Amino acid sequence: MGKAGGSTGVPADVARIERAMVTMRRSVTRRTLSRLSGTGGASGGGPAFDVLDVVEAAEEAGEAVGVRAVADALRVDQPRASRLVTAAVEAGWVRRGADQTDGRRAPLAVTPAGRAALDEAHAFRRSVVERVTADWSEGERAEFARLFARFTEGFQELGRTR
Repeated sequence: MGKAGGSTGVPADVARIERAMVTMRRSVTRRTLSRLSGTGGASGGGPAFDVLDVVEAAEEAGEAVGVRAVADALRVDQPRASRLVTAAVEAGWVRRGADQTDGRRAPLAVTPAGRAALDEAHAFRRSVVERVTADWSEGERAEFARLFARFTEGFQELGRTR
């Protein structure tokens, strides 16, 4: 493992990963995905769609999610999260439920329209991954999937400890 240039003492692999993260953050934006999809709809994402992604992830984990959890997941303040949730409700993607134990809480759930939007978005995002990795072998794709998932899980864990 070589060292990166300069006197930083940072391993070259770490520097390369950091640069790749910056490149990915810049290129995997709502605007880029929207341009690729040719639509401004769910495939391209959007702030209200981010709420739908959060609610879907919570449902898959068997957890209830409300505005506070959306704020935490999206790293925005609660008033901003409330506006995003309202936009997702108005889009018909999520609905507010009633918490039987605490009337102040309103757990969110994906609606059938939200499920259709998610299915469309997942299909589109997967098609982008397929295009980017089209010339990769099955083994390379599997190894990248394993390592990328491991990396993002570690990144999420690091974020929870702070």
